[in-house]
Amino acid sequence: MPNDSEDQPHVPIVCEQCETTARVALSELAETLTGHNERLHDGEELAVVDPDVADSLADLIADDMGLFDDGA
Repeated sequence: MPNDSEDQPHVPIVCEQCETTARVALSELAETLTGHNERLHDGEELAVVDPDVADSLADLIADDMGLFDDGA
């Protein structure tokens, strides 16, 4: 039986402190980041979604919500 996470988008995460990168199923993202940061960094949020991806997603969401509209 296939794993449900195989059918989901995978998000790149990075930890500059550990010098590691990974791709994690969207449904496991929060748990993976929290677990890594708790185990290895005393809860400090050092492992994060790849900043370039996070910025691109934020731009897409803002555009979809009309936040870039000039109000005209």
